[in-house]
Amino acid sequence: MSTDEHQYPEPSAAEARTSVLMEISNAMVRLYKEQFGRGPTAARSVWAGPDAICTFLEDTLTPAERKLASMGQHQRLRDMRVFFQYATIREFCEPVERITGRKVRSFQSSIDTKVDGLAVETFVFYPEGHDGPSRADPAGDDEV
Repeated sequence: MSTDEHQYPEPSAAEARTSVLMEISNAMVRLYKEQFGRGPTAARSVWAGPDAICTFLEDTLTPAERKLASMGQHQRLRDMRVFFQYATIREFCEPVERITGRKVRSFQSSIDTKVDGLAVETFVFYPEGHDGPSRADPAGDDEV
């Protein structure tokens, strides 16, 4: 009996893509917990074409942020949250690059404070076969 018979089959391309998406969702939940002190109640990542992944994070607002929203301070809340997300751009991009094996070309972060802090983190990769600087590398960034 050969040892090959006892090896598990390699995951299919679809299974591998699903596993990558699940890992990215989990990494974003951990990151939100670390950065904001509270993780989202749900997270889902999807491929947006061959070169981008979007992660949707539900119910991300902290109690203090909920208070700001109830006071009608939505713009201030959005500005503050997006500032923090871009200040930690490396922390957002590095796990995605590690999990996918691809460099993040562009990182875009958004939040809708009027619907319990629904956030979307978008990672755009270089096309397969192309290379360039990683967005996780802050070299050359003059501002957040």
